[in-house]
Amino acid sequence: MINTEPIKLKKYTYFIGIDISRNELDFAVMQDSKLLFHKEIPNQVADIKLMVTELKGLPKFTIRKAAFCMEQTGIYSNHLKIALKSCKANIIIEDALHIRSSLGTVRGKYDKIDAIRIAQYGYKNREHLRVWQPRRLILEQLAHLSTLRNRLINVKTIISQQLNEDTTFVNKKILNQSRMLCSKSTGAISLDVTGVDEFITELVKSDPYLMRMHDIITSVPCVGTVTAIQIIITSNELRDINDPKKYACYAGVVPFKRESGVIQGKAKVSKLANKRVKALLHTCALNAIRHDPELKAYFERKHKEEGKPKMAVLNAVRNKLVLRIFACLNQDREYEPNYKNKYSGDTNKNELNNDITAS
Repeated sequence: MINTEPIKLKKYTYFIGIDISRNELDFAVMQDSKLLFHKEIPNQVADIKLMVTELKGLPKFTIRKAAFCMEQTGIYSNHLKIALKSCKANIIIEDALHIRSSLGTVRGKYDKIDAIRIAQYGYKNREHLRVWQPRRLILEQLAHLSTLRNRLINVKTIISQQLNEDTTFVNKKILNQSRMLCSKSTGAISLDVTGVDEFITELVKSDPYLMRMHDIITSVPCVGTVTAIQIIITSNELRDINDPKKYACYAGVVPFKRESGVIQGKAKVSKLANKRVKALLHTCALNAIRHDPELKAYFERKHKEEGKPKMAVLNAVRNKLVLRIFACLNQDREYEPNYKNKYSGDTNKNELNNDITAS
């Protein structure tokens, strides 16, 4: 299911840091560690291509030896990606917090200095830069549909939660009137969500690779389509993340130790996580401790008999689900309760050895 070819490191001589905003792009151009110049241009494909043409006039500049570094900024970077990809440029996309944390103490923030800092990050980490690989078009479409679905559900939740809150404090006649006036809106949103779900289903069915991944993930007990779609999108079909431990960390279900000298604090999960994926895994875990015999027995033993905190055990169950999903994906097989690996002899019923100390 995954590409295991080794990543070839490239040697760069130019580092172009790009700070992205809705309307403008700030370019900071460095030759090795020397800053050559800064330039601001409109965030348009034509202007970006003109900027690349200008860069080609620099001494010994080649696209192959240049690293175009930027932060992950969602749709605002789309014009830049399109233009640079058409030039076969080396695009490096990193998380903004990761870049900021790697540069030490930072004071002040404005577009020019941000572009320079991004270029400096590229130079400092030149031996470890990974060239960005775009997602397939069908996966981009799937990601946008998933986001649209989430927005529709959020809008419906805002309306419904307020009406439920009013139940205790508002006159019954007034409350019924409010519900009647909102019924068309909530009903229409529900129909839209159903329509998006149907479109997502048809899209997945149209692609054999996506369909195979979906079937493998949903074969794990208590893991549904919505969770499967999010895992496929966020892992970029396992191209970006194929290690279950890394994905568990990304989803925020791994507890980290807090120790310093003789002081030992409780291990806790990090707030730096994809909270949407974490929430979906939490829902799967709640269903698992009710309906999956193995995980139900595990939860009762750890929580009720051994006295472990409920949320700590639930977090271990979330982690266990991630391990199951990625084991099946990496082995290109559907989940089997009593599966035995012919090489290692391990089964899916291996005991959870995690320290269950997260709160």
